[in-house]
Amino acid sequence: MHGVSCPGLLRGSFVSRMAMNKDLMTNFPLSARRGRALAPGAFALALGVFLWYALIWLGGVQPFILPAPHQVWGRFLRALADGSLAGHSWVTLQEVLAGLALGAAAAMLFGYALAKSTVLEKFLAPYVVASQAVPTVAIAPLLVIWFGPGLASKVLVCALIVFFPILINTVVGVRSVPEDLRDLMRSLHASRAQTFRLLELPAALPVLLGGFRIGATLAVIGAVVGEFVGADRGLGYLLSVARGQYDVALVFVAVFTLIAMALSLYGLVALAERATLGWQRQAEQSRMTFNPTEKN
Repeated sequence: MHGVSCPGLLRGSFVSRMAMNKDLMTNFPLSARRGRALAPGAFALALGVFLWYALIWLGGVQPFILPAPHQVWGRFLRALADGSLAGHSWVTLQEVLAGLALGAAAAMLFGYALAKSTVLEKFLAPYVVASQAVPTVAIAPLLVIWFGPGLASKVLVCALIVFFPILINTVVGVRSVPEDLRDLMRSLHASRAQTFRLLELPAALPVLLGGFRIGATLAVIGAVVGEFVGADRGLGYLLSVARGQYDVALVFVAVFTLIAMALSLYGLVALAERATLGWQRQAEQSRMTFNPTEKN
């Protein structure tokens, strides 16, 4: 073998093969990768539409009970053309975003204080947990009476419904920081602001963003609950009007719009998670590179 061992050749072949696979994945068309990622969702959507049609045809369901998908699509186009759907959607989106921002800010501040003080947690945690036993639907009428049927009451309903999950995730995330890293920051004479910015926030961010995923979807529910109680605009109001007029197709349009809004917010949080937690993936890839025999 002219001084070259067989294991050396095998290792060289393995490394070359891995580099070739990496180049292929890098140069693989982005559109093709996106198509493969969207294929399961497209298949599930097509299957759902097929089952919807099958239920109508085989069950003989009347359109005023369950309209066909093409009838819902036609009603969607009419609501989009007259501007009613866009107007109501914009009102609901404003309520959702403002409520999510308010609830998340309050939950993170309060959760950080609870995570740093066990005395404060023992004193206030029972009240926070007990508040979750009261349904939001029961509180919403009071908020509408106190703050009126405008934007403020809907924002508060959204803030209340997203407060608890983000609060819990904040507490768990801050307390998940290893104590030896805290000792390291103290040995470097880091200030509280530096410890928070360089250690606690990056360490708690994965758990915190998980709470934001939940809160983003719950905020949509909160806005609709507030609009059901008292409103003259919004998708919840549109649902009430469509229900009163027995316009079932419009009910489906409003429901699907709410679903699309919740999925969009969830996707935005997921994109933010990928953008801010790239260092975790790089660390994982580095660990797997140095330990190629390690199993997942």
